[in-house]
Amino acid sequence: MSKSANTREFRKVDVDKFDEDRFQDDQAEEEQDTGPSEADIQQLLMSKKNTEALKLLLSQAPAGSKNKDRKDKAFELVTRVLTNYKASEITAAAKDLNIQETDMLMKYIYRGFAEPSDSYCARILSWHEKVVANGGLGSIIRALADRKTV
Repeated sequence: MSKSANTREFRKVDVDKFDEDRFQDDQAEEEQDTGPSEADIQQLLMSKKNTEALKLLLSQAPAGSKNKDRKDKAFELVTRVLTNYKASEITAAAKDLNIQETDMLMKYIYRGFAEPSDSYCARILSWHEKVVANGGLGSIIRALADRKTV
């Protein structure tokens, strides 16, 4: 017999933790912070600081939250910010986002595709084009594969 056949290291592995019936997904801790308020975002939009408002919303997105009302409110605020941009400003705004913000924005874009409305469908589609040009196809994959939804 070979030396590796006599080893008993494999018996130290806890196989029960890999049982599908006992699997627990990594649960994100519920943040006490509710994110930016609607008044804060409105103030930024009124002072023409659209990119700051967008970055603030994307950095404090309730992706790990189970509170549907909180997610709906955040989605409404993000769509309000996205529709506030002029068509010529979208490219510069998309390039100004880092990779985490780009991925979070892609999640909101796909939620907008899932819940279409006449008020923002065309704008969401143009944002999708610019975000894919900036973040590449990887941002689409990461947004669709992530279990934490917005």
